[in-house]
Amino acid sequence: MKFGFRVLLWAALVALAAVVGYMAWQHFQPKRLPSGFASGNGRIEAVEIDVATKIAGRIEEIFVDEGDFVSERQLLAKMDTAVLEAQRRQAVAQLQEADIGVKTAQSQVVQRDAEKAAALAVVAQRQAELDAAQRRLARTTPLAAKGSVPQQRLDDDRASFQAAKAAVAAAEAQVAAADAALGFAHSRVVATRAAVDAARATVERLQADIDDSDLKSPRDGRVQYRVAQPGEVLSAGGRVLNLVDLSDVYMTFFLPTAVAGRVALGSEAHIKLDAAPQYMIPARVSFVADVAQFTPKTVETAEERQKLTFRIKARIDPALLRMHLRQVKTGLPGMAYVRLDPEAEWPPDLQVRLPQ
Repeated sequence: MKFGFRVLLWAALVALAAVVGYMAWQHFQPKRLPSGFASGNGRIEAVEIDVATKIAGRIEEIFVDEGDFVSERQLLAKMDTAVLEAQRRQAVAQLQEADIGVKTAQSQVVQRDAEKAAALAVVAQRQAELDAAQRRLARTTPLAAKGSVPQQRLDDDRASFQAAKAAVAAAEAQVAAADAALGFAHSRVVATRAAVDAARATVERLQADIDDSDLKSPRDGRVQYRVAQPGEVLSAGGRVLNLVDLSDVYMTFFLPTAVAGRVALGSEAHIKLDAAPQYMIPARVSFVADVAQFTPKTVETAEERQKLTFRIKARIDPALLRMHLRQVKTGLPGMAYVRLDPEAEWPPDLQVRLPQ
């Protein structure tokens, strides 16, 4: 009897353990999603931004630490600008010199213009003398033929005419020289103005480099890493800080081919984080990859095709993120639930639940 009782007792205990184990297994077994929904596990991610130097230089100071929240246009770090400041002063001096060159060239234009006017006046004077000499010669020639005037006078008038003619040619040459000098003076004005523009552009470029030496945050976010430290010399494009853009936070997860093909951009999604399972965060599908991941080398059978998965992003509403900015953390694992059928109702345990 005792042996039979023990067998029955052990059989009852085994049966009870089996029932308890089955109930526990049922309790911890993931609930099947209703039709029209799909889920995948993933991690919270955000757009990362590298704050880097525009030109090579030494880091003078960094004003933020890892974990600090920063706002758009906030000064994060400053590069040493001693060399740039010296180059800018040199460029300003060259600009002033170029300005003086323009004024000098303009005064030369005025001078050459006056010289041309004087040369034109000499031409007019010489032309008048030539006309007078020509008329005298015209009167003297027939008189000399009749013997009314001496031959010497005819020779003198003819010489005067030739001299006046040569004087006109010389005066006209002076006008041409003055005109060429005036053209050169105008070209000098253009050249010196171009030098002014070049010097001004150099000043503006150096000022832009000086302004860019103040490394500012391009948007609101949080400092994730200090990549470099004050005193370090970086090349152009050297990273100083790494920021996380907390206005663009999303969960990346993967779905199999049969499901991913039904996910549309803008589909409603809910996110549950392992660190806060009591909340369900609303999101929208913002990206569906057009290339499968985990693709086998050869895809021949329907079973193998099921191994294909597609990367999907569910983006959290930026307005919601702004309300809970200091609670946003990247890298947290969780589950993303996507509504494939717009007409399907969210189950009670998957409906949005947010902290008050």
